[in-house]
Amino acid sequence: MEYYIRLEQGRGPRPSRQMIGAISRALRLSDDERAHLHHLVGEPPLPPSGPARDVRPGVLHLLDRLDDTPAMVCSAARDVLAWNAMAAALLGDFSALPPGERNLIWRFFTDPDTRARHDPAGQAGFARRAVADLRSAAARYPADSALRALVERLLAHSAEFRALWARQDVEVRRSTRKRLLHPVVGPLDLDCEALHDPHRDQWTIFYTAAPGTPSHAALRLLKVVGSQDLAVRE
Repeated sequence: MEYYIRLEQGRGPRPSRQMIGAISRALRLSDDERAHLHHLVGEPPLPPSGPARDVRPGVLHLLDRLDDTPAMVCSAARDVLAWNAMAAALLGDFSALPPGERNLIWRFFTDPDTRARHDPAGQAGFARRAVADLRSAAARYPADSALRALVERLLAHSAEFRALWARQDVEVRRSTRKRLLHPVVGPLDLDCEALHDPHRDQWTIFYTAAPGTPSHAALRLLKVVGSQDLAVRE
């Protein structure tokens, strides 16, 4: 502890990264405290190796309690990490997909049914923002092999993605408004509120509609029908 105090006061030799790690473990420093120690000695902390995939229990409980609002948690790479029943009813059942395909960008560029749930007028804007957001995540996590593999798969499968990726636009996800086309309840004009957890670099996304609107009534109907496939079969 005395050595740590000398570091805070700018006294003593500059420690190596290995020494900083040892001090952090010995003092059981939090992530914020460890980052502060790195900056104290003029040694910026290394970036995380990749986006966090574990979702805080409190967020999972929140998703479960929102039985009338579609909500989900996405990683920085837009992997869908957790979702509630309403999100599955609105966007499709993610549990039916292999974990490697539970990615909003991958589904949009490679699955026609997923793309068809976006209003045609808004598809170009979503594509541009999604690719710019993914490029931003790739810059934050240059050592993450899963993220690099996702980009390589998209480049191989989608000419549209290749063209947008080549533009080198960078943008971080923001709350927005979009129109979705549901195969059962029809079009929904929804506010998409994206709340960021900076410690895990995760986004919790809520889809809501103003009370009294047709979209609000459609969400209420969606709660009743759930994720059932009500299409007429011959």
